[in-house]
Amino acid sequence: MPPAEPLPNTPEFTVSELSQSLKRTVEDTYGHVRVRGEISGFRGAHSSGHCYFALKDESAKIEAVIWKGVHGRMRFKPQEGLEVIATGKLTTYPGSSKYQIVIEALEPAGIGALMALMEERKKKLAAEGLFDEARKQLLPWLPEVIGVVTSPTGAVIRDILHRLEDRFPRHVLVWPVKVQGEGSAEQLAAAIRGFNALPEGGRIPRPDVLIVARGGGSLEDLWSFNEEIVVRAAAESMIPLISAVGHETDITLIDFVADKRAPTPTAAAEMAVPVRSELFVEVADLGRRTHAYWMRAQESRRNELRAAARALPSAGDLLAIPRQRLDSAGGALPRGLKANTHAHFRRFTAASAKLTLRVLHGQIAQAGHRLTVSGERLGLSARALLRQRRDRFAGLEVRLRASKLSNAQAQRNAIARQRERTQRLSERAGRALLTLLQRLDARVENSGKLLSALSYRGVLARGFALVRDEAGHPLHSADSVGPNARIAIEFADGRVGATADADRPAPVAKRAQPKAAAQETKPALRRVAKPVDQGSLF
Repeated sequence: MPPAEPLPNTPEFTVSELSQSLKRTVEDTYGHVRVRGEISGFRGAHSSGHCYFALKDESAKIEAVIWKGVHGRMRFKPQEGLEVIATGKLTTYPGSSKYQIVIEALEPAGIGALMALMEERKKKLAAEGLFDEARKQLLPWLPEVIGVVTSPTGAVIRDILHRLEDRFPRHVLVWPVKVQGEGSAEQLAAAIRGFNALPEGGRIPRPDVLIVARGGGSLEDLWSFNEEIVVRAAAESMIPLISAVGHETDITLIDFVADKRAPTPTAAAEMAVPVRSELFVEVADLGRRTHAYWMRAQESRRNELRAAARALPSAGDLLAIPRQRLDSAGGALPRGLKANTHAHFRRFTAASAKLTLRVLHGQIAQAGHRLTVSGERLGLSARALLRQRRDRFAGLEVRLRASKLSNAQAQRNAIARQRERTQRLSERAGRALLTLLQRLDARVENSGKLLSALSYRGVLARGFALVRDEAGHPLHSADSVGPNARIAIEFADGRVGATADADRPAPVAKRAQPKAAAQETKPALRRVAKPVDQGSLF
């Protein structure tokens, strides 16, 4: 069977034009879609930050991509094997002739997927040791400042403040955050780290204990407290932390890493402070016991003092011997003063005898000699230092001269290499120009041959003739030639003038038609552009 001939009027597309047309068709037809499927082939973010994987079900698969900026803002991150609901737009990738979905939002498909993700994340964090009991801190017995991380508009903060007021009023600092929705996990982590970053003794007091609280809700509502960024911030907290998220049956990952878990926010307030009335009773009892013990100790010391006083001798007996020693020392004091004066006078006389004029001249002469010697040594040192510096500068000069020579030689070599490279490029350019001129000559020659083949003179060479009127316009029919009309007949080898027969009837004038009708009857012919290399018969 012979191959079908291509239709001359069928438009031609390049591969890129066809790919772009398909891309626009897919994007305009579908726009934003929601797709449910299982994540397959996810190996983490690419080095560029983008994520590439596939969504599949029992019988089909579609490629998916998440751009770097969108992935960084996502609260729920993709993981291998999870069933998710992806929101995005369909598009095509011309590089491999496939369609894909560009994901803009990602959410788990049901409670089962969230529980599976929570268990997997729990095992991962437990393997890192974040849930170990050895890492947990003891709560302060009576904190001065309590930091609360929760929503400022909910009932949780009112319950905590009311319970603290009933038990033991303390200074409370509230860090307002979102407790659910997009961005809530980042705000919770920032609040915990912000409280830990407060300096000791600063303008804002640093809390002694932290309470991270939220009311009850579904697993999706409490999911912010299962995010890895919140759990790691709680594990890094140097301030003891109490988690009070949801009701007693609600379990989140922050409960495992917190130093204490409270079933409710009210119970967290009870854990943070003791009962003040009970402390008053206990302090009063301790005060009575302390006073009774102090009275018994005072009575015992008083009895011991009385017994010791009875065993001691009288004051006159104790001071008799010291008084006698004092009288003896007072009598010997004048003689000792005189002897000490004579001894100092003798030492002064001996020292003054050594301070003569000759001794002073000798000391001056010795000092002058030492000065002269020091001056000579200083001159020798200066000359030696100058000689060393001169030798050093001479060596540097030699090295500099050698460096200049080597640098000049290197520059000459580089210039020679560049000259050779320039010459090679010039030769290549000459060869390329010659090749281009040869191609252009061949193209001009082919075009001339094509022009000769399509020229009407070839038709004249086969025995035909071309008839023109006096104005040089070609005549296509005998009706257009009137009697005695001058015509020119062109043959292959020249032109010949002629006159039409006088007895030929004049051509019948055509009835004038309206301009609009003439335009309607005139066929609208359009010249179809063809590539030059395919040729054209028009």
